[in-house]
Amino acid sequence: MAQMLEAKGGRGGNQWDDGADHENVTKIHVRGGLEGIQFIKFEYVKAGQTVVGPIHGVSGKGFTQTFEINHLNDEHLVSVKGCYDNISGVIQALQFETNQRSSEVMGYDDNGTKFTLEVSGNKITGFHGSAEANLKSLGAYFTPLAPIKLEYQGSATGGRPWDHGIYTGVRKIYVTYSPSGISHIKVDYDKIGEVETRQDGDMLGENRVLGQQNEFVVDYPYEYVTSIEGTCDIVSGSSNRVRSLSFKTSKDRTSPTYGHKGERTFVFESRGRALVGLHGRGGFAIDAIGAHFAAPPIPPPPPTEKLQGSGGDGGESWDDGAFDGVRKIYVGQGNNGIASVKFVYDKNNQLVLGEEHGKQTLLGYEEFKLEYPSEYITAVEGYFDKVFGSESSVVVMLKFKTNKRTSPPFGMDAGVSFILGKEGHKVVGFHGKASPELYQIGVSVAPITK
Repeated sequence: MAQMLEAKGGRGGNQWDDGADHENVTKIHVRGGLEGIQFIKFEYVKAGQTVVGPIHGVSGKGFTQTFEINHLNDEHLVSVKGCYDNISGVIQALQFETNQRSSEVMGYDDNGTKFTLEVSGNKITGFHGSAEANLKSLGAYFTPLAPIKLEYQGSATGGRPWDHGIYTGVRKIYVTYSPSGISHIKVDYDKIGEVETRQDGDMLGENRVLGQQNEFVVDYPYEYVTSIEGTCDIVSGSSNRVRSLSFKTSKDRTSPTYGHKGERTFVFESRGRALVGLHGRGGFAIDAIGAHFAAPPIPPPPPTEKLQGSGGDGGESWDDGAFDGVRKIYVGQGNNGIASVKFVYDKNNQLVLGEEHGKQTLLGYEEFKLEYPSEYITAVEGYFDKVFGSESSVVVMLKFKTNKRTSPPFGMDAGVSFILGKEGHKVVGFHGKASPELYQIGVSVAPITK
């Protein structure tokens, strides 16, 4: 099932939606002008046939740039980077990235608000957004990547064929080698939380002498193997054999080179996917090796911590819980202070609208929108005070600090000040006491990760 990422850009314009029921994106047309992107058009593959989407925007004087994606060679779109003008809201520039390369920047890159559309382990299969005379916003649909099998490199006849199959990830790799090449390989795989070990080759090798064994540990599920580099060539007049191997991970770590480099180099990788299995040929040695790649593991969410709230003891307790982050904040003011609050959260790239806490007044709500996911709340500052007619102290001012800026103050400075937050953490939820006013507010926090 496709996952929808909300459109990024300015407000307004006519909503459009190409849908998500495509296998791939094959061609992108972008017309740029003096005010920004005038229109965008996509070509998709559906049931093996090319589907040409409509123009979104208006064609005027400018220049058209195109970017073709070779879906027949397993090339697929993995992310879109762009920026939009902070005043007009028009998208100024776009750059598309596949698992193999990046397009040129389409349009004019400026100092506007930058955004990225990307979901790890997924490919883009459709777009949506809004447009008028120009492209105002752009969102995308993401579909999980299917597993792929990269054919083995080395001897096509040596030894016997072997295949470890497909697992959910790799925890540890053991490699044994001698001067003649890689003699044995063993892998501790993850199979839905359980360890399963598979091995092939011979630790003694062809010369029946124990080779040098090494191990490479992967911090699964927070880390995964992204590529394998190896070499192979003819050994002692016999057929091709794998001579050396090294592994690279999602944390930009590279293992030592195991073995002695041969003449011919090969690389197994598929951007956006993780190594989930090996296959090849072998007997006394690893004569050939290939790889299975699939969607990377989803690490468990970081542990959350609920911090004590600040304010009075009146009203009824409420707790929104903990999420991946905060997208938007609404603050309603009343005669005595903050009358009500409500929050929009993000969970697994989906919007979650929290309930209203307190009672909205005729003044309505003021809004503070974050540029999620690049922007997050690091602290909440405020004041609470005992006011006439209230059963206990009321929150009279709130201000939100992010990793990029600080919101305007909502309310007035009076009474006792407070700060909610924890060093190295971000706010992922709110709790407190309310009815009919906001008497107390607290936060749930989680460690800041990349």
